Amino acid sequence: MYSLIDIQKRLLPDLLAVMQKRYDILHYIGLMEPVGRRSLSVSLSLTERVLRSEVEFLKSQNLISITSSGMSLTIDGKDLLEKLGSVMRDITGISVMERELQRKLGIQKAIIVSGDSEASPWVKNELGRAAACSMKASLKGNNIIAVTGGSTMAAVADMLTPDLVKQDALFVPARGGLGEDVKNQANTICAAMASHTDSRHRVLYIPDQVSREMYESMIKEPEINEVLSLIKSASMVLHGIGDAITMAERRKTSSEDLVKIHKAEAVGEAFGYYFNEAGEVVHKVQTIGLQLQNLSRIPHVIAVAGGASKAKAIAAYMKQAPTSTILVTDEGAAKQLLKG
Repeated sequence: MYSLIDIQKRLLPDLLAVMQKRYDILHYIGLMEPVGRRSLSVSLSLTERVLRSEVEFLKSQNLISITSSGMSLTIDGKDLLEKLGSVMRDITGISVMERELQRKLGIQKAIIVSGDSEASPWVKNELGRAAACSMKASLKGNNIIAVTGGSTMAAVADMLTPDLVKQDALFVPARGGLGEDVKNQANTICAAMASHTDSRHRVLYIPDQVSREMYESMIKEPEINEVLSLIKSASMVLHGIGDAITMAERRKTSSEDLVKIHKAEAVGEAFGYYFNEAGEVVHKVQTIGLQLQNLSRIPHVIAVAGGASKAKAIAAYMKQAPTSTILVTDEGAAKQLLKG
């Protein structure tokens, strides 16, 4: 039997297109308020003439207010946006895509946010928000949360709020990270997450990759050993998935290893492991912290990665990921993953 949405798609496709456009406008204003018309026009790829007409309509419905600082949602606008969320997921087919992606990857759950974070940078905020909601649903009792570095994890940190943690929580870096951009280091992100949730955090001030000799020496240090014990006893891991070559270059990988990674046709990276399209580990850097084999013992594993170009990296890593994994991604990556 046809659902109402299916009937509308057949008989009134233009109506659904208009509904989607107005929802996108409200959604973006809700994320970025107060926001100017020009910024909104560029971000949603709408001409200023079309946007002006839509803004006037939304204002006439008392869904947005306009001041000298920009546009913001009214109380009615926020209420409508919240109620429309699940409806729009059905209209756009995201709910169906989530179920298909979950089955295809063989993981616990797939969460897809609308848009492509590479085409629209604000979508990364939505990835962060979705990851925060997933964390909140999973956290019960006291928790140790291990976190990797990266810009996506920084976006997650920005979306955390004090109500996320009901009881005691401790944020720890999943591995060392000195040498990276400071704002994207795991230590910095852990500190931000702890601050936003009124929780505690620990630091691990060691390089992301070390020689075997340095590794053996550093893990004997009492303070480092204590943090490593906390990391391995984490109840949740929050991590990103990187493009292999991008991550190798960011780590300032030696030319010899870079050639090895290229020759092995690595496409993805996580926790210092590089994977080819078959999901095989083709290279590993010596890192201090969480290892791939540790993940199977951790109850909650949340991977966050988006953008169409990340699809191969995500698919490769998921062949090694524990079945307990929750993937938070965007439409751009999800569509490519389902095609592949």
